[in-house]
Amino acid sequence: PLDASSDLFRRVLDEVVDQKLLAAEALKRKLDKDPIAQKRLAAARERILGDMLVESVVSDAVNDNAIRGLYQEQLKLAKQSEEIRARQILVATQVDAEAIKKLLTTGASFEALAMERSTDAATRFNGGDLGYFTTDVMPEAYEANLKTAKTGEVVGPFAVDGGFAVVKVEDRRLEQPITLESARPQIVRFLTYDQVRDLLEKLRSRAKIQTLIRAPQDVPGQPKEPADAPKAAPASSVAPKAPPAKAAAK
Repeated sequence: PLDASSDLFRRVLDEVVDQKLLAAEALKRKLDKDPIAQKRLAAARERILGDMLVESVVSDAVNDNAIRGLYQEQLKLAKQSEEIRARQILVATQVDAEAIKKLLTTGASFEALAMERSTDAATRFNGGDLGYFTTDVMPEAYEANLKTAKTGEVVGPFAVDGGFAVVKVEDRRLEQPITLESARPQIVRFLTYDQVRDLLEKLRSRAKIQTLIRAPQDVPGQPKEPADAPKAAPASSVAPKAPPAKAAAK
């Protein structure tokens, strides 16, 4: 529904009036009797009916229970890794890094030193905060040094790209699974694809399909395909299989 006083309403109304006038004039000129027009009208009718069938099947099957069921199934299959929250101070040399670690042992603020000394422009202004991450997405040096570090422990210095890092582990926790609301659009797409694929496979299995394609004729001067050219797929091949569902995995 549109606000009848809005500009959008007037534009849409003009489009509807124009379409009605064009269609009426086409009928007046008997364009609908033209064989090409009848083919196009028949094709449009088939397309609309097919869309309506798909919408009907999908609306019945893709409901909240199905979405929640697939989400819970994927949660069980998803592997939860451990996440680490850490802060870092990155400096150019090992001597500078050792000096910073010495200051930390005397009670200096990690956040303040990060803002003052760190050369990492991405984290220095938020106190070196790297946020939560799994070690497998970090460079190898971080993974090796943080793998067994305990919460509150200061690790390093160790060599990384750009210099030497001193890292403080703030927290360790299990990786948080994706929420249902975040996963919902992807789950709906998968269930929709799955329903359409199943519908087409059932219809194809019950139907007798005859493909009428004339054998290609040799035309003088026509380029020939090389002997090792890939063969064309059979015309009666079934729809592709759906990819495995990974909707709820992070």
